Amino acid sequence: MKYNNLIVKDLSIHLRLITINRPKQLNALNKEVISELHDALSAAEEDNNIRVVILMGSGEKAFVAGADIKEFMHFTPEQGRALSEEGKRLLFDYVENMHTPVIAAINGYALGGGLELALSAHLRIASENAKMGLPEVSLGVIPGYGGTQRLAQHIGKSRAMEMILTAKMIDASKAFIYGLVSEVVPLEKLLDQAVEMAESIMKNSPVAIGLAIEAINASYNRSGSAKESELFGKAFESEDFKEGTTAFVERRKPVFKGK
Repeated sequence: MKYNNLIVKDLSIHLRLITINRPKQLNALNKEVISELHDALSAAEEDNNIRVVILMGSGEKAFVAGADIKEFMHFTPEQGRALSEEGKRLLFDYVENMHTPVIAAINGYALGGGLELALSAHLRIASENAKMGLPEVSLGVIPGYGGTQRLAQHIGKSRAMEMILTAKMIDASKAFIYGLVSEVVPLEKLLDQAVEMAESIMKNSPVAIGLAIEAINASYNRSGSAKESELFGKAFESEDFKEGTTAFVERRKPVFKGK
């Protein structure tokens, strides 16, 4: 299958590399990219030969530097909630529930939807130049693709609160300390390290690996995901959302009026 925004390459009979290829947009997510990622990942999930998927961004600057703000800045609350729910169904929840392990090789910025995508993956490694964050509140919105749920699961409630409420980025070394990534390596060694991790996985039973993923996921309550989508949509009716997204597009600092 041919993709407009992805490069799909088999590194071996059992290992597939999917690269998000929008370097000029720092590999930002939009509806088309999300749909293509779903198609590419579902093809890997259905292929009995593929036992591990590596996911990364093209270039040296970004894994995925967020979502395409212009695509949804004029959405209604109902459209915002639908955007969140559909994105989770097609990509973020889909990745998490795949029986084929997905390794996110974070090469550079992983912000907003980019970090949420990495959080959906089963394993994460990062290059030394990686920067991660959920800056949505600086736009007058909240993480809507699972970030409020998965970040706290990975690094704890207190640190997740700090990252989300301050909208600040953390570097790769802090992400490692937090447990957000399992390894940090030089950029030029990132893919090789991801391949080495994949090879360790591929020595084991693919059936057992799929069942183990399902069992681990079962230990987390997903009821908060529906609330996240509801509140993500609610943010779209606020003046802060209009100001935050407009300021982002106009490349100026937002001026929020308050509660």
